[in-house]
This record gives sequence, C-alpha cells and structure tokens, in this order.
Amino acid sequence: MFTKLFTFDGVDTNYISMKTTLPLLITLLFVSATTQSQTLYFPPLTGNVWDSVTPTSLNYCQPRIDSLYNYLQSKNTKSFIILKDGKRVLEKYFGTYTRDSIWYWASASKSLASFITGVAQQKGYININNKVSAYIGTGWTSESLAKEDLITVRNLLTMTTGTNDQPPAPCDHLDTSKNCLQYLADAGTRWGYHTGAYYKVQDVVSKAVGLSYNAITTSWIKTKIGMGGAWNQQIYYSKARDMARFGLLALNKGVWNNDTILKDTAYFNAMTTTSQNLNLAYGYLWWLNGKATGMAPGSQIVFNGPLMPNAPSDMFCALGKNDQKIYVVPSQNLVIVRQGNSAGGFSLAQSAFDNVLWDYINKLNCNSNGINTATSALPIVAYPNPVNDNLIIENSALQLQSVVVYDVLGNTVFTANTSNQTTITLNFASYNKGVYLLACTNANNITVRKKIMKQ
Repeated sequence: MFTKLFTFDGVDTNYISMKTTLPLLITLLFVSATTQSQTLYFPPLTGNVWDSVTPTSLNYCQPRIDSLYNYLQSKNTKSFIILKDGKRVLEKYFGTYTRDSIWYWASASKSLASFITGVAQQKGYININNKVSAYIGTGWTSESLAKEDLITVRNLLTMTTGTNDQPPAPCDHLDTSKNCLQYLADAGTRWGYHTGAYYKVQDVVSKAVGLSYNAITTSWIKTKIGMGGAWNQQIYYSKARDMARFGLLALNKGVWNNDTILKDTAYFNAMTTTSQNLNLAYGYLWWLNGKATGMAPGSQIVFNGPLMPNAPSDMFCALGKNDQKIYVVPSQNLVIVRQGNSAGGFSLAQSAFDNVLWDYINKLNCNSNGINTATSALPIVAYPNPVNDNLIIENSALQLQSVVVYDVLGNTVFTANTSNQTTITLNFASYNKGVYLLACTNANNITVRKKIMKQ
C-alpha cells in the first residue's frame, strides 16, 4: 500500500510505502508534540538567572506599562510578572515587597494540588475514579456510608462532592472535620466550591504515597522545575517567580524543558478543560475562560458568558482569595502572575479586577486599543463591603443599565433598571447576614459581578 505524504520545502516527497510511512508519521507526531518545548525558554533550576526580552521587542509602550503599574499599585499588588515564551517581559515589585518575599497562593494552591494528583495517578498510587474512602477510610464525612461511598477523588477535583459548601455555624467552607462535611446532594449532581472537602485530595495523595504533602511536592515538582516554597495548613506559600515557574510548567503541559513530569496527557487535558456539565468554567481545580456559562464560589447562579471577557478565550488559570493569580494562555505562550492583597471587594476566585487588569494588558501594545474594546470593564465601585445597611454603587461613566442582587442559592432578591444614574443606593438592612452576588450590566450586555458580604 502506498500513499503520497506531503510537500516539504517545495519538494514533493513522492510515493512511499506505508511500511516507511508509519515510522515517519510517529516521528512527525513526536516532533509536533515537542515543538512548543523547543520554542519555550526554561530558567535554570538554581540561582536567579532568568532570561528576559525587552518590552519594546513586543511593541509594548512605556506609557502604557506605567499606566498598568499605577493601576496595579492602586489595587494593593505586591508582585506582577509577565512571561512570553518563558522569558520575562515585565517583572515588578511594589512597596517593600521584593523578588525574595514570600506570599500565599490561597486557592491558587488548588491548581498545584490538581497537578500533583495527576502525577500520583500516573505513578500508580491512586485512581481518581476510586472512592475517597478507599484511601483515607470511611467516616471522613458525617454522611451515611452509602452517600459517602458515592464521593470519588474526581469529585474532589471537580468540586462535585455534594457536601454542603456553606455549612451552618460553627462550621465554615474551610472546615475539614467530619461534622462539617455534611450531605447536601449526591456526589456528581451539584457543583459547589467547598474548600474543606477539597483539602481531602491532599490527604488522599499523602496516605496513598506514605509521605507528607510537602515531601511529595518537593520530590515530584520542586526539584524538577527549581520551584521554592512550601505548604502550610494546606495552602502553598512562595515567591512570585515560583508561581511563574509552575505556570510555565502548566503552559508546556507538564513538561519542564526535556523532563516530562506529568506524562498522563489525558489527565492534563481533562484538568484544563470542562470537567462536568454543571460549571463549564471549571476543570480539575483550574478555572477556564471562554466558556458559554460559568459559576462562582459560594453561589448556585449560572452566568452567561466567559469568566473574563477581556482575557483570551483559551486561558486557564489558578485563582485565589484576595486576587492571587496565575494566568496561562497557550495561544500566546503567556504566563502572568499577580500576588497581593485584595484588589477590592470580596472574592474567593475571579473578581472584577481580572477583567480590568486584562484590559490594561491588552493595551500594552502600542498599536492596540484593546483586543476586546466592546467588552472593556465597567467602572463600577461598590462600597462598603461588608455592608450593614446601605450599599452604594458608583457608575461615573453612565454605562450601567441594570443591577441585580442574588442570594447564594441564585434567587433574585433585588433588580433595577439603572440607566443614566451615576450613584445607586441599595438598602441591605432587611437582608439576612451572608454572601450575596451583585451583577451590574452595561448596554453591551457585559456583566461585572461582585461578591457582597452582609454583616
């Protein structure tokens, strides 16, 4: 059997037998798979050497860089890094925070834990389709054995355990005690951002491997990519460049230079694509942009449109409380890191800050007015947050068309048409204490969402 292959450098390869073709095709597939590795730069495993490219080589304008830095500083940022093809384009530290300072990843740690779980499965220690109790024993929840046995490791990774993500006091969503891991729905039937349940995925891996989670992370990840940092109370702490190293590893699909750390490509692909049909914007403990709908932590509302309209649609990201960020953009070979205090408002993952930040990033190029000018972030300020009686919403640009307030179950508790109003006051005095979601929409049907806490 013979086939015509392709034309290479203008020369017809002619007809070659399939006996010759098959090995050649395998070689071509391997070359294709390693092409990105060859185009990416990886910093040395030790030392502070990290190659850079000049912003001007990417046609970044200095005034726009300055505007970005001014915005970041105004939003309580401690560090900010942009990598292009693995090389540093921008790296900025604010105030007393330096390249050697340590900060917490908050829930961005979850994405690192997801990667580690994939390596554990690859090494044969676990199978994510097995029930959690197969690794840590029964009775880790307060559920009946029948209901507890429905919860798999995959449910931990996808936030579909069915446990109550807002358990009544004195419990909270961070509590890992069995009394606070309460049945709300069968596993796999409900998406709920429950950190207390997620923590059990670390216990699963530690029990299966027989080592501490820090020891596992050091052996499998840190020594392989030159990453520093450590876990403390199941949260990862590190320097900004350590976050960037992990982002670069994720950008290259688990391969560091020529060292394939996560060989299970099926797991990596599942980790960074929609993992269930409840929240399309969630993979295995990674957030996904560009999906038709999505959900936010602490809410059962399903929103239309992507998480961050201004960001590239193929972006996946590690997001943590108070705006800890690792953005990974495969189509542009970009990794972007932000550490700091809250940029404003209350958020466990994505926030209005993401969209505004991406508007600044899109406009760094001297010839660009922004990739998504029609979806530029709305200039919305809502305060005080937490609120007691009155919430004030300021909208100086007169773009705001409507305001809707939802409770945590997705019920509408307030709605109003707000055209041509620059200041809006909402009376929260009669609302129960807890978390609410404020959705502000402009004339282009772009919505900015803010978490509001009622004290």
